[in-house]
Amino acid sequence: MALVVPPPNDKKRVKVYELRQNDWFDRGTGFCTGRVVGDESKIYVESEDQPERTLLETRITKDDGYQKQQDTLIVWTESSGTDMALSFQEAEGCAAIWEFVSQIQQNQMAMAGPDDALSDDAMDNFANPLALPRPELSNLEDIASLMRTVIATPQGRDTLSKLVISEDYIRKLVLIVTMAEDLESLDDLHHLCNIMKMLVLLNDTQIIEHVVTDDVVMGVVGALEYDPDFPTHKANHRRYLRDRSKFKEVVPIQDLAIKKKIHSTWRLLYLKDVVLARILDDPTFSVLNSLIFFNQVDIVSHLQGNTAFLEELFGIIDDPNAPHSRKKDAVCFIQTCCAIAKNIQAPGRQTLYANFIQNGLLRVINFALLNGDSSIRVAGTDILVAMIDHDASMVRAYIFRSIQDSKRPLTDTLIELLLIENDLGVKAQAADAIKVLLEPQQPPPSTNAETMARNSSNADFLSKIRNNAAPANPQIDSFIQNFYDNSAGKLFRPLKDLEKRRPIVNLTFQEVSLFQHLIEILMFLIRYHLFRSKIFIFQEGLPARIAQLLACQHKHLQLTALKFFRTCIGLQDDSYIQQMTKNYLFEPILNIVYNTMPRDNLLNSVCLELFEFVKRENVKPVIVHVVENYRGKLEEVSYVDTFQSLILRYDQMQGYNAEADTTLFSQDQDGNPHRTSVNGNQRWQGVKEMDAAEEAYFNTSDDEDELANKKVASKRSSVSNGVASAALSLVDYPDDEEDSLDGHVGVMDRVPIERMNAQATDENARSRIRVASTPPPERLSEKRRREEDDEEDELGKLSTTKRRSSSVSSVSSGVSMGSNSSNVLRRKKGFMSSGKESAGNNDKIKISLAGRAADGEVKGEEER
Repeated sequence: MALVVPPPNDKKRVKVYELRQNDWFDRGTGFCTGRVVGDESKIYVESEDQPERTLLETRITKDDGYQKQQDTLIVWTESSGTDMALSFQEAEGCAAIWEFVSQIQQNQMAMAGPDDALSDDAMDNFANPLALPRPELSNLEDIASLMRTVIATPQGRDTLSKLVISEDYIRKLVLIVTMAEDLESLDDLHHLCNIMKMLVLLNDTQIIEHVVTDDVVMGVVGALEYDPDFPTHKANHRRYLRDRSKFKEVVPIQDLAIKKKIHSTWRLLYLKDVVLARILDDPTFSVLNSLIFFNQVDIVSHLQGNTAFLEELFGIIDDPNAPHSRKKDAVCFIQTCCAIAKNIQAPGRQTLYANFIQNGLLRVINFALLNGDSSIRVAGTDILVAMIDHDASMVRAYIFRSIQDSKRPLTDTLIELLLIENDLGVKAQAADAIKVLLEPQQPPPSTNAETMARNSSNADFLSKIRNNAAPANPQIDSFIQNFYDNSAGKLFRPLKDLEKRRPIVNLTFQEVSLFQHLIEILMFLIRYHLFRSKIFIFQEGLPARIAQLLACQHKHLQLTALKFFRTCIGLQDDSYIQQMTKNYLFEPILNIVYNTMPRDNLLNSVCLELFEFVKRENVKPVIVHVVENYRGKLEEVSYVDTFQSLILRYDQMQGYNAEADTTLFSQDQDGNPHRTSVNGNQRWQGVKEMDAAEEAYFNTSDDEDELANKKVASKRSSVSNGVASAALSLVDYPDDEEDSLDGHVGVMDRVPIERMNAQATDENARSRIRVASTPPPERLSEKRRREEDDEEDELGKLSTTKRRSSSVSSVSSGVSMGSNSSNVLRRKKGFMSSGKESAGNNDKIKISLAGRAADGEVKGEEER
């Protein structure tokens, strides 16, 4: 393949960009060359810092849509669909590479056959080239119709774009706009507006760049003012663009190319955001953004490299003789540069801020934040926030140097701005800046540690973790300590002064906003400065002052105060909980619940969530404090069960089980509702471990157990009837003569039926119900009497009770099943279920075991 232009082997300095998610990503700076390797022509870019690394290697094909934008930019789309761009340092290098690419594509098109991806219609278009008539008022409708037909195909769009550029067709249309306005021909103006829309939507960068030039832009925008979709309305775009007050040259810019790009960028932004906002499609929007982005990169690169320009710009702030208006323009210019820097890549932004700081940017911020002009304060806050967003450590280092030099730190300036500023937007930005500057590099303690501490109910463990979480950087540690020593008192002085202001009424909007920001900063400090913030908060007594705000009339301020207390409780730190209980800070929270119930509003819901958290996490100090001091008020809140659950939890913690007591007496409503004293009125500590004797008892067979019962009954038959136990029987059967003559009442300790073991089988449960509901069998002639020995120890009492309960359950199971093969297992189940209650059964079961009765006699009596 013969080349008319040899490949440019001399290296051209260039930046490589890649479009990722509608944002241009800087892949690096290197040197660009064009090479022909075999039958392929390629563009190579080698890294400037690492020559062995290749930033770009792309093959030139006839299908790639290469476009040259401005004098230093080449844009194209890879075969994979990725948009790429080369931004050259010099226009000569861009022209050389562009000429090489154009020659390669022309040769490839010439070598391609007629059937190579071209349809018959496309060949017809090449055989009959497009020709546009000279624009006149009489043929504007024909021109619009012809363009509408041509742009229907991609080949037609490309042909029309080249024709418009080569014939300077837009300039000819601009002349017609003036004539149509002079004649007040509204139809012609509507046709011109449609023609201009179609030309802009061709997505050709050369056309768009030509549209925003000085001698064409007014005519194009004038035509776009007459939109046929709104025939009775006319826009005033030209008046806005002609207003020279929008462009203020604080320091003269000597480079005319840069000045031209500044004007072009401003016009492109106006086209994108105002003129074409309604009709823009995605390709045109992307082209406009690309042009704006590369213009801004060129402008910022020129300004940050011009030392004389920067010195003169920042010298205006330090000049005492400079007028106030010029200082204001200088601050606004720096604000615009920082806003543009947000859109460029990190290396370029880093260089810009480094040059600005070297020339005194932070002095400009101090001047702006304390200025009496609100617009200057807003601009200064924007500059500071942009710097902090870029690199907060850089600003901290400057503040640390100011502290070491005994100068006023920037944090004090921000605190003063937050306290005195009336503009709510500036106040919010100042609060955010303070939080970012005070944020340590080390993240707050992980929630895993908090979860472990909650699960182990060990608040000391959590406190130790938090108190040890100090910033790793000693410079940051010193900076934060200086804040608590010298600045924190000034910052939270308005909260401290609330102690003298009772009640909290007639708050202004500025005061409400200030208190909100102060509480949010305080919550930030609690999470990040665990040890220092705790000491400061307790010394100043801030929780009590924040609790005063719960009584104000502003709901959003009440919510912020509740959020603070919810944060303190969520930490589950004993110090914060003790501070809240000591000062009775739960009372105003309960008052909010009481005053807003039962309305389902946000304020009420936040309070309920706070107490729900206390219940769920079982924060015992809070439960004890709230129930002991406000039990009556809690009982009145019945539309949710949260507070009833807290009361129940408190009762359980005190060892009182109201449910068990109610069940015990509910089964004997007509009798004497006096509880039998068990174990000396001491609390039940659970079933103790069985000793060897008890274990041996459960391992005995039925025959051995019955034999032992006979021996025990015969041994106790001599005991007189007057020494019988005063304990109540389980079931009150009618007394018969045999009971009064020679029977000895054998009694078991009464236990509630509902405390029977829930794991007992359904068959055993049905058996017990049948025994309770059938008519009582005849009483045995002799009944066992229990005699409590005064010298018997507590373990003996429990063992005796277990043996009696086991015997009762064994008889009950034997009546229902009629089998002796599993008596041991049923006897164990009966013992464990002897303390449970059976729902729906209000009778009591009284079973007497005779020492002399045989197993067959019991069965015979029940059958009768």
